[in-house]
Amino acid sequence: MRIRTPAAIGAVGLFTLASTLVGCGSQTDTAAPLSNVAEAGEAEHPEWSKYTFTIGDNGGDGSEALAELTGVFDNAPYKVEFARFTYGPPLVQAAASGKIDLGSVGDVPPITGAAKVYGFKIVAVNRSLTPDQALENIIVPKGSKLRTAADLKGRRIAVPQGSSAHGLALNALKSVGLTPEDAELVFLDPAAGATAFNTGKVDAWAIWNPQSAIAVKNGARVLVKGLPPLDQTSSYYIASDKSLKDKTRRAALTDVLKRLAREYAWAVKHPDQYAQALAKEQGIPLEDAKASLAAYSNRVTPVEQSDIDLEQKLADVFLEAGQITKKVNVKSITDNLLPAGYDSSRLEDGS
Repeated sequence: MRIRTPAAIGAVGLFTLASTLVGCGSQTDTAAPLSNVAEAGEAEHPEWSKYTFTIGDNGGDGSEALAELTGVFDNAPYKVEFARFTYGPPLVQAAASGKIDLGSVGDVPPITGAAKVYGFKIVAVNRSLTPDQALENIIVPKGSKLRTAADLKGRRIAVPQGSSAHGLALNALKSVGLTPEDAELVFLDPAAGATAFNTGKVDAWAIWNPQSAIAVKNGARVLVKGLPPLDQTSSYYIASDKSLKDKTRRAALTDVLKRLAREYAWAVKHPDQYAQALAKEQGIPLEDAKASLAAYSNRVTPVEQSDIDLEQKLADVFLEAGQITKKVNVKSITDNLLPAGYDSSRLEDGS
């Protein structure tokens, strides 16, 4: 059954506990589509029953709503809780301190996190199935005279500090020979950034979907698309060292990650139901959820050398721009949880 708990964990304002899922079946009359589906070789593990894993939900990515919809954790031999975050950096901090076990973030939070704290590793990649679709953009208001990245010189750009959008802003400026000193990066969380953008207090906003898609729907215009070589279209799963260093707990956490991969594989094949889950979780209209889903189709895979190389290049950009003060060795914060060749897009019927 599922137990709703209105508790809060850790630092007030960083994240709240959304729900607890217990692996003993669903309360719904109709069986959830993945409630009795198992991967080949999956077996019961009574030794895992003592564990409760907290999953960081980054910006309402649908993971909690999908878990409830699909029942993917209904038969799990451990408990799962979801903690909601507004964006990646606080999620990384929570993982580093052991307050959460696993979560998905963009390409920058592991870098800025590693420059300040330890206690987490990159363990998998959420690789886009639509790499020609931008996960985020730099947008400008309706009627703006800005036409290219070069026009950002001397302008105020709202950016969630330490986020993937921060990386897009740095790379966009660098691509036209500008530095952060040539523009004004206004560090605002997504909610404050939306207010500043909508009230004309900034000239541009580096932000991801669904905020970007909703703003464009309401008249904003994309100035810079978050696509290679300026931006990655993948995101990364990170895990707490607390869970990775214990052999038994690590094995159970690998099962958690595979179940998350399974629910997203199912979501790719059922976009209408995924959109409904996303709309519910984020509290946005269904049409806005559908508009943002074009770039949300992902497959979960191990971290590859090419990913490490991209992350290292981005880390070096942050150091060069003075946005971090410590060189980050990305390889040293990488620890694959998944076996070589694992690819969730190959799962049959989302299993």
